[in-house]
Order: sequence, then C-alpha cells, then structure tokens
Amino acid sequence: MKQNRDSRTASSGFRPKEGKLDQVVGEVRHLKKESQMKTVKVILMVMAVLLLPAYAHTATLGSVRVSFLEGDVQMRTTEAGDWVPAAVNTPLDEGDELWVPEGGRMEFQLNTGTSVRLDQNSALQILTLERTSSQFYLSEGHIYVDYNAPRGNVIQFDTPVASLRAYGRAVFRVDVPDQFTDLSVFTGSVDAEARKGRTRINAGRTLTLGEDRDAELALIGRADEWENWNRQRDQRFTSRGDSYRYLPEELRVYSIDLDNNGRWVQVKEYGYVWTPRSVAADWAPYRTGRWMWRGGDYVWISYEPWGWTPYHYGRWAFAPRIGWFWVPPAPRQVYWGPGYVGWVRTAIYIAWVPLAPREIYYGYGNYGPHSVDIRKRNMREINITNITYRNVQVTNGVTVINHNTFVTGRREAVPVKENPFLSQKINVGRPDIKPEKASFAPVLKTIQPARLPPQQVNRIKVKELKQGRQLVKEQNRSVINKGQPVKNLDVKTVEQPKSPAEKVQERKQTQREKAKTEKAVESPRAKSEERVKKPVAGPAKVPESRGEIKGGKQTVVEKKESKEEKKATKEGLEGKGKSGETREEKIERR
Repeated sequence: MKQNRDSRTASSGFRPKEGKLDQVVGEVRHLKKESQMKTVKVILMVMAVLLLPAYAHTATLGSVRVSFLEGDVQMRTTEAGDWVPAAVNTPLDEGDELWVPEGGRMEFQLNTGTSVRLDQNSALQILTLERTSSQFYLSEGHIYVDYNAPRGNVIQFDTPVASLRAYGRAVFRVDVPDQFTDLSVFTGSVDAEARKGRTRINAGRTLTLGEDRDAELALIGRADEWENWNRQRDQRFTSRGDSYRYLPEELRVYSIDLDNNGRWVQVKEYGYVWTPRSVAADWAPYRTGRWMWRGGDYVWISYEPWGWTPYHYGRWAFAPRIGWFWVPPAPRQVYWGPGYVGWVRTAIYIAWVPLAPREIYYGYGNYGPHSVDIRKRNMREINITNITYRNVQVTNGVTVINHNTFVTGRREAVPVKENPFLSQKINVGRPDIKPEKASFAPVLKTIQPARLPPQQVNRIKVKELKQGRQLVKEQNRSVINKGQPVKNLDVKTVEQPKSPAEKVQERKQTQREKAKTEKAVESPRAKSEERVKKPVAGPAKVPESRGEIKGGKQTVVEKKESKEEKKATKEGLEGKGKSGETREEKIERR
C-alpha cells in the first residue's frame, strides 16, 4: 500500500507535500486519541463521585458525633456563639468547643472508628476536620484517644506547649495540668513535638513536656481511675455481633449501638433489617428528640442511645408482625443526611413522616440515590400531587408538633386530629423557618453557674488557635516551628515511673518550694526598703525638701539608721551629692 501511494504521489508531482500530509494525519489521530482519553477521565470521575462512601461525601458535618456523656457537658458551636448543653447524637463540626465540668465525662466518635474521651475539668476545641485527617486542641484537662482510622490518615492534638500526631493505630492519653503536657502511649506510637524538637514515643512510655524544663521520658506509671474506665469502655468496641455482619462496611463503626439496643430480622423484600427493643406501643421513628439548626439545615437529634445511624442513613418501613424496622443503605451508597423524612407545614403546626425505602428525599445537598438537591432544581418542575409516602398509612406514623415547639423545643398542645399528609399540601424540603436562639441547642437544659466554663476557657478564640497551630500531615514538617527543619528533641530518661496524680502532686510541691525560695530572696531587699522608708503618723508638717509626700503621710529616715545612712539621706534630699549618687542608690549599693 505504501509503494502504490508513493508511486501515485510521484507521478502526480506531489512528493514534496508527502511529509505535510503524514503530519496532518498524525495530528488527527493524536486529537482523536486525546479526546478518547478525556472521555475516559470524565467517566472515571463520575464513577468516583457516585461510589464515594459516606465519610468521603461529608467532610465535616456528620463525620463526628457525641456518642456518650454524663454530667453537664457543654458545647459552643459556630452558629450559636454561646455555650449550650450537649446531647448524645449531636453532630460536631469545625470550630466547635467542648467543656466538661466537675463530675462530667464525654466521648465523641469519628466516622473512621476513632473515639476521643474527655474527663472532668477539660476543654477541647475542634480546629480541622478533613476526609483523612483531623486536628484538635486540648487547652486544659485530660483526654483518652482510641485512634483506629484507615492507613494514610493522621490525627493531631495540640496543647499550649506541644503538638502530638498519630499516623497509625494508636491508643494514648494526654494530660494538660497547668503548663505541662503528659503523653502516655498504650498502643502504637505517637510523634511528640515541642519548641526544642520532636521525638517518637512508643507503647509503654510516658513523655513529659514543659515550656522551661527538659523533656522527661519514663515507663508508664500505675493506672488511675480515669484510665481504668477508658479501658473498660474500649472493650465495648472489640465485640462484633450481628450488626457488624449486616451493616455496610462504612457503618460498621456504629455496630455496637445497634447490637445493644435491637435485633436483626429477615424481611423478604429488603433482606436483613434492624428493629429496636423496648419502645412504646405508639412509638414511631423521629419522635424522641428534636430538630436542631446545624450547618445551615435542621438536623434531627435523637435522645435514644442508638439514634445516630438509623436516623441519618437508610430508610424506615413497617410490618404488622415486626413493627417499625430500619433498612440500612446498600454498600457504596452510604450517605449521611440531616434526617430522612417528608414534611408538611401550616401556620400552626409542623408534621413529618419517616421515608420508606426508595422514596425521594428532598434536601439542601447531595444525599445520594433517591434524593433531590432542591438547590439545583426548579421547584415548579416538582409535581407535589404525585408525592406520596407509604408510612403515612401506618397508625401513629406521622409526628405533629406546634410551630413554637419546633423552634424553641418547649412543648405546646397541637389541636390536630386528622392526618396532615392526607389533608394538607406536602412541603418540598424542610420547612423554611428562621431559627431562633433555642434552635441552636440540641436539648433544653438548665446549667448551674458553677458548671459553666471558667474565664480562661471563655476567652479562647478558635480562629486564633488555628492560625497559630495548623494541621501538618507530613511527618518531616514541623508544626510549632513553621518553615524550620525538624530537630531531634533531647529527652532525659527517668527511671522511677509516676502516676498522673503523683506527677501533679510533685509539680505542686516544686511550685511551693520555688515560691518559698523566691520569697526568701526578696526578704532582705524588702527589709532594706522598709528601713529606708517608714510611715509617720501625726499632724506635724515637714518641709517638702525633707521628704516625699505619699497618700497624705510623710516618709522620713528611720531614727536608728547609721551615720552613713543619715549622710546619704541628706545628700538624697538635697539632690545628688558629690559622688553623684542619690540616697537610694547608695543604700542599694551597700
């Protein structure tokens, strides 16, 4: 073929243009191949978006939740701007702050499987939440961390004098008494950085860091009550029941909640489903709790201990022989949502009903299959008359509350007898109701003044903390000394291990001894100043040139001072003497 083509071009006199023709053909083929590659890339990107798991889709809200608390635990959210009572199953977000007062404890859980617990008198700020990384600041108190994220993730905890990072499976605690930071590692390893350098702490060791002292490394001391409580709490997550088997992989970190509070049954249409135990006969999903304004939307806060997963993932259905049951989402179709319900709103009341499997959820965002992002749709295109919800037909399946109750959380009577979904117009998406101050709190609860955060916690500004301590994922980069090479931290080994309580007592004793020494050093100088100036009572008037008037009383030289002191006094009262020194300077020199 090539010979024939060459002969034709030669006979026609076109040989000089052969190179240009081949060049054009080559460019066409290249453009065609490039176009095909772009098409493949687009297809791969679309597939990646569709197949992203829940924790890839929701980088912030929905990735962290309050999983346990006792006592008057409080939180300050970016929306509220003030401290409000915390509640189980409240989603946490960047910029949130937590305070655990005396007698309290709490735990929050990340969707990667990591648990972080705070003891009493602890304050923590959430600085950064990303898909594979997170950053927190412990300004004071005690935390215990069970870090169990996938490989490639990093978790960072900053304190006033240190920055701590874990890159793999690790269990550790951090204590911040006064201006010290104690890091105790039980499993794995943690990188610890101070202003003077960085070191790695392995399991079985405790590192003590302070601003004006050497870093000390010792064996972990005796366990205290806080540590023992955490170890017992850890054991809850080691067991794997039916929930671990039937849940999609993305939700297995929450399996313990479902194992402890319900059972799995098989339904022909949906496969294995979960149904709660110990609920009232007239109970229905999305009834025990309230709607809280978070992240620009109303989010359901369930007061039931198991109420995180079944209300923010999947759908609900009803069967006479089983009752209400929850249908988990299909694998790779796991999307966190504010609350999968349908709405009806009137001037007097708000009503909602749980969505059944495959029913469309109208929300302000992308919530996966069987959902519509109403921000990107023309509302006139949605035919409301075609919207029907199966669970509307379930006896007592619809929840109706007063309009004021929805906003404030205070219970008020609702004069409604008929089913709103059968008599009223369906609301597409959540009701457009402006939140009030009470809407930012997950629960209505009065906190005693003694339990409120102290002033040093109130004054903390999360934005300032984040500017001073940024999240650093690379191990070879410094967090504290920005832009500088990482140095090895000099560590002093201490042979005698001490418990956290013993360390606190030792530091208090050291501070008392230091204060005593400083007082002893200042004592002679104070006595000297007292000899120089002594207040004299009485109405006698002394010429101003002989002394210094303070507070209506005149100070004079003590009568018992030496001749040299009298001479110095005279020189000082008349100004500087021949030596050029004042009275005070001479006394100070002597």
